[in-house]
Amino acid sequence: MNQSNALPALGWILAIACATPGLASAQTLRWASQGDPQTLDPHSQNELLTNSINGQVYETLVSRDRTLRLVPSLATGWQQLSPTLWRMTLRPGVKFHEGQPFSAEDVVFSVARAKDKTSNIRVYAAGLGEVRAVDPLTVEFSLAQFNPLFLEHATLVQIMSKGWCEEHDAASPQNFKSGETRYTTLHTNGTGPFVLVSRQPDVKTTFKRNPNWWGRFDGNVKQVEYTPIKSDSTRTAALLAGQLDLVLDPPPQDMDRLRESDGMKVVDGIENRILFIGMDQGRDELLYSSVKGANPFKDVRVRRALYHAVDIETLRTSVMRGQARPTGAMAPSPLGIFNDAQLEQRLPFDLARARALIAEAGYPQGFEVRLDCPNDRYINDARICVALAAMWSRIGVKVDVVTQPRAIFFAKGEKLDVSMYLLGWGGAITDADVTLSNVLRPRGDNGVGYYNWGNYKDARLDELAAASAVEQDPVKREVLIKAAFREHNEQVHNIPLHRQVIPWAMRENVDAIHRADNWLEWRWVTIR
Repeated sequence: MNQSNALPALGWILAIACATPGLASAQTLRWASQGDPQTLDPHSQNELLTNSINGQVYETLVSRDRTLRLVPSLATGWQQLSPTLWRMTLRPGVKFHEGQPFSAEDVVFSVARAKDKTSNIRVYAAGLGEVRAVDPLTVEFSLAQFNPLFLEHATLVQIMSKGWCEEHDAASPQNFKSGETRYTTLHTNGTGPFVLVSRQPDVKTTFKRNPNWWGRFDGNVKQVEYTPIKSDSTRTAALLAGQLDLVLDPPPQDMDRLRESDGMKVVDGIENRILFIGMDQGRDELLYSSVKGANPFKDVRVRRALYHAVDIETLRTSVMRGQARPTGAMAPSPLGIFNDAQLEQRLPFDLARARALIAEAGYPQGFEVRLDCPNDRYINDARICVALAAMWSRIGVKVDVVTQPRAIFFAKGEKLDVSMYLLGWGGAITDADVTLSNVLRPRGDNGVGYYNWGNYKDARLDELAAASAVEQDPVKREVLIKAAFREHNEQVHNIPLHRQVIPWAMRENVDAIHRADNWLEWRWVTIR
């Protein structure tokens, strides 16, 4: 197993202390998690930490409140003129951080930019249709077909300044997977409540409150310091030592200690996110495997055998320390499958059945394969992969676990440079289409299936999912969605594991709103 070495806890604590002389003021939020934002370009990547930090600087037309309900943001109102035509009224008097006035042309530009082939959110931008400026504060969206998630998609495209992007040769998003760097990688110019002060990738990023923001601050935070700390023990030590105010992803093994420590508190919540194992089913020969001239993952019996060999209860109790809700559904939230208990059912843990299936498929002695995993993205991600490798060894499948930081991992996955991988999917939207269109459908135009890194092609699943994306009748749409998930489960294109339980650990004097999408909104934080 390949893992980066972590700095000693004391060294990290001293580094944070030196960066913040004395005790930070009550209006400075110092927080950490295990990874770093991949980029400051809001259209380049689609990853939660990246999106949430960019989302403090850049805003969307429609936003969410503390309970994830849709609320106005850069758009003050909207009207559906027909099933395929929407009109939005824009907020007057808004300015970007560098002083440019916000107008309809920025919306038109941003939606077009987010549709670029280098954008990882282009499937959402495509769902907004064609945009035109009616006047400086009015835009219309003309859709090729009905989109039941139009307003949801409007929460995902962050708005940029057209003039600023063009001035800095950034009219298209950073091509992350090719290793490209653009001005927008390290610089920002949004309309949001916080302004970027400095950016040191993998070290620290700082922000200050935007004094000219149009909205209302419900908290008292005026400065924010974000420090990525890869080591679990170091994050915990820094929090207990008072060098951090909040840790977004405290390690499961430290939770009892944190709950019992004076001056600390833990806020729990189930995240809308499913973790799963994907397998390359597109190539005729795997990139990283002992099997030559064939691809064992093309055989559903092999995929089913691997599923049966997963001891999900041991994973839940021993690896995740209870911070997991096992499921057989490839849906971040039960709401996405209409709380269907049958779709939630997993294939049972059955080693005898798994061994029989792997032998029937022609691999009685098993085979070797590489499993790529991030080591700083999900709760205990590297440990999950190591545990799964041990489980699969019991049916003869020898797994070489390769873990890497999220920036390397996602760049490899986007290039399909994987044979087997751990991935998570979720966010604020609980509707099934976000998973079906992005993860489960075959890769196609406008970003459809972009996160189908297994590159499988299931015509039946694609037909059902595509039909559900434009169906106006809610009852008929539910039937289509459930049928699509049943098709996926029957073919075992991915192996679902669990939904994450995310506790936030913080100093006792910190009040923060824990949303189900694991999004920390700084303007709601109060430090007493």
